[in-house]
Amino acid sequence: MASGGGYGDTSQKIDYVFKVVLIGDSAVGKSQILARFARNEFSLDSKATIGVEFQTRTLVIEHKSVKAQIWDTAGQERYRAVTSAYYRGAVGAMLVYDITKRQTFDHIPRWLEELRNHADKNIVIILIGNKTDLENQRAVPTEDAKEFAQKEGLFFLETSALESTNVENAFLTVLTEIFNIVNKKNLAADENQGNGNPASLTGKKIIVPGPAQVIPEKNKMCCTSS
Repeated sequence: MASGGGYGDTSQKIDYVFKVVLIGDSAVGKSQILARFARNEFSLDSKATIGVEFQTRTLVIEHKSVKAQIWDTAGQERYRAVTSAYYRGAVGAMLVYDITKRQTFDHIPRWLEELRNHADKNIVIILIGNKTDLENQRAVPTEDAKEFAQKEGLFFLETSALESTNVENAFLTVLTEIFNIVNKKNLAADENQGNGNPASLTGKKIIVPGPAQVIPEKNKMCCTSS
């Protein structure tokens, strides 16, 4: 069985696909963060997101090609029906608030609860305080957010999609952490394969939530002979 060739990899072989969701109130800058990461753009007249959309960007982490599939949704209540499908298969989440609007930070526990109700329990979460370019209008002290993140076991960064500050960093933090978790799971699975212990593979569900994401499987097929 050929290990390298196949469909669609003329440009680049993809080792992993990670779905990451952006959540938070309307107008905190979720779509701007996504545009900055996926296309390095920022639009001053950004419109409200209707429903759900996603964008991808491929990057290399430890010599592996990782395709980040970043999902963005409307923060408005009327779109909340999308939730379970939106979270399905997500291995990372970015919880975004606006540092100039206290209310958007006060809603974070509710978003976190929704995330924990719908998403995989091993999901990697980062709390993001966006719009640091408006420091003079700050309504949420960095310390408040840092304390909350520590209490809940979340990563935390403040960003400015406008000035491109820390956006790349935020995504890389999440993607690298997911990558490390996946690699540890693969190692554990490989070690346990020989001793008939199927339990070790159940944890792998977080990496391969859908057929499109069962990418790392082929190396197992090529390298195990029973």
